[in-house]
Amino acid sequence: MKIAIVGTGYVGLVAGTCFAEMGNTVTCVDIDAEKIARLQEGLIPIYEPGLSELVLSNVRHDRLFFTTDLQKAVGDARVVFIAVGTPSGDDGAADLTAVYKVAADIGRNANGPKLIVDKSTVPVGTAARVKELAQAESEHVMSVCSNPEFLKEGAAIEDFLKPDRVVIGAENEDDFEIMNDLYKPFVRNGAPIYNMDPLSAEMTKYASNAMLATRISFMNEIANICDAVGADVNMVRQGIGSDSRIGKPFLYSGIGYGGSCFPKDVKAIMHTAKDYGYEFQILEAVESVNANMKKLFLERMDELFGEDLTGLTVGLWGLAFKPRTDDMREAPAITLAKGLLARGAKVRACDPEAVENAREEIGDEVEFLDDQYKVIEGASALILCTEWNEYRRPDFERMAGLMTRRLILDGRNIYPPKLMEQHGFERYGVGIPPVKAAVKPNV
Repeated sequence: MKIAIVGTGYVGLVAGTCFAEMGNTVTCVDIDAEKIARLQEGLIPIYEPGLSELVLSNVRHDRLFFTTDLQKAVGDARVVFIAVGTPSGDDGAADLTAVYKVAADIGRNANGPKLIVDKSTVPVGTAARVKELAQAESEHVMSVCSNPEFLKEGAAIEDFLKPDRVVIGAENEDDFEIMNDLYKPFVRNGAPIYNMDPLSAEMTKYASNAMLATRISFMNEIANICDAVGADVNMVRQGIGSDSRIGKPFLYSGIGYGGSCFPKDVKAIMHTAKDYGYEFQILEAVESVNANMKKLFLERMDELFGEDLTGLTVGLWGLAFKPRTDDMREAPAITLAKGLLARGAKVRACDPEAVENAREEIGDEVEFLDDQYKVIEGASALILCTEWNEYRRPDFERMAGLMTRRLILDGRNIYPPKLMEQHGFERYGVGIPPVKAAVKPNV
């Protein structure tokens, strides 16, 4: 099948590459000529494990193309995906300016019937408006389908090639047949394809991310109570996660969620609810809890050192909002770094992939280094923000000799208490009993 994908961001690039991997001819379109030129040279603008290799392979086999020529891409395609950004506005609503412009452009450049697919995360009711805008510009039949993505950054290729489920929101059997045929190669393992109306498909995407965000904030609330009463949230997580009605995923406590989806989608569904006169009280709490969790270790630093951190060096390990991505959007490390700088601390930081994006978000007041051990030379504290594999079992003996105070604030609860005690570290986590220093701090 010939496919056009408008937008070469995270969703568009992953979707286009994976469709090409299944033998389709895919043309990815973007208005950013410099970005397209880099892609044509094989330079991938985002870090996602496995993506670069797959892009290069499909380009080499003439299944994947990149262009700024929307007219030709639309003209050649039977199915046109919209995968442009929908950032949050000041009021929390999704900004659909780019989506609506692309819809009109598709209609204007259509040379025959087109199935337009909303792949961008969009509010309920967007498909109808996209159809209206496209049809107003075309004499050909424009139909629109909602096909939300459920990709996890850091595992997007695997998620797309082997999905848990595929959701398709369409208005007629012909469109369902086209979309089902397109996705059949991805669901040979028996994963279901759910055919539904566009409104329900759009709501499914927001409801899914809202539920996952709620589980994270709920567990962080439990962690805060565990801190207060002296319980261990890891034990609690195991106890409740074994209940088949609850399950284990997304029950890990930590210093808050970030990324391109949860913060934006929580705001958007809350805004949609308000548009219809409903107050989404649970999600208001979810958002509030998450904002507070990002400040948790700033409050811990205040307790340990006072609010003036002048003269202290603090190291940050991990900057991206999660491992296996370079995405800094809404990352807890941003709040922590800026809060520490505001208190007068000298901040050093490292991340395997996200340093350049972090520099754009935080600025050059932070000293960004490649070596995780240089980050903590002379440091009074280390804050683990992102649980990259290389930070899970570092050389604690070496660390003990580098830091002026053997203090770790473990934002992801990954360091075992026995190891901390063995090497004389103080360790504070999120909802787990603290480990007090067994030996005197370095002088």
